Parts: sequence; C-alpha cells; structure tokens
Amino acid sequence: MSSQSRPERRRGVTRTRVGGIALVAGLCLLGAPAPQGGPAPEHAEAPLDAATISALVGSWNPSLSERERERIGAAVMRYSAKYDLDPELVTAIVLVESSARPWARSPKGAQGLMQVMPHMTRSMGLAGNLATIETNVEAGCQILADNIRRLGEEDGISSYFWGSDIRGDGYLRRVQVARARVQAF
Repeated sequence: MSSQSRPERRRGVTRTRVGGIALVAGLCLLGAPAPQGGPAPEHAEAPLDAATISALVGSWNPSLSERERERIGAAVMRYSAKYDLDPELVTAIVLVESSARPWARSPKGAQGLMQVMPHMTRSMGLAGNLATIETNVEAGCQILADNIRRLGEEDGISSYFWGSDIRGDGYLRRVQVARARVQAF
C-alpha cells in the first residue's frame, strides 16, 4: 500500500483514502446512497437506541403500528445486548430478512422478523412462538451470535442465511449495505 493510501475503520465500514478521495467498499450496492465528503453528521456517531430503531423500521415498513415499532426497537436492543451483538447488525438482518415484517413467512417455513426456521429453536427453551416479535428476535440473535462466535463475523453472517454450506457472499453484501443504511439513519 502506498504512503498515500491508508485503510481506516469507522463503525464497521472500511474506508480507504487514496490521495484526497475516500473509497468506501460496498455501500453503493442495492441503491445505498454514496457517502459524501466531509465530516459525518453528528447523529451518525450517536449510539443506536430503541427509539431510532423504531423510527427506522417504521420508515422501512410504514404498515407497522406504533406499538409494533416500539416492540421491535426494544427487542433488538435487549437481545443484541444479551447476546453481545451490534444492534446495527441485528437491525440490518431484520431489514434484509423480512423488510421489518413480523408476520413474514418464507416458502421454506422461516418465520418472523429474523426469518427463523422453527427446527432451529427446538432446543433453545424460548418462551412464546416465532410469530412473537420478542421471541423471534431472541431466537435470531442467539443463532447469529453462535454463528459469529464459531465462524467470525463475515462467515457467521453468511451462515445465518446459508447454514453450514456457505455458497457465496451476496447475502453478506446485502446485510452490509443495510447496516450502512442503519448507520446513516
């Protein structure tokens, strides 16, 4: 790497400066806005909280009631903390997996906000069922945290979608783009 380029990491995004130009890997995929020059807005550095997540999922899915938005924000904060996950990552997974639709069900049987397969939760001893916002987010966080612990962050995220046979990085890229959108919100 030349003396004029240096990578820097800020809030999970890798930026490389080449001369006076900042290159940000992966943010322009899937319509994510390109970052602008200059300092980041103040709110981009503020820690994510339940109210911000509530507003974000409401903007992503306007059909959610205020109570559903609040429950999603609270569940993401509670279970990302419980399982030592970045709430921005959990929110990104919710957006990619279900577009913030608690009632989502895939053709293969995955359910809820985090599109959890019912067979994955049998041994978890969770209260409620996967249609419940809180139970679904907790199950998804537990699975994601275990994947990341065993495989590292990138493969852990990929295996959330692929299982043990990771067959590409498309899902990882979608989550990274969604995470950048969460960070910019």
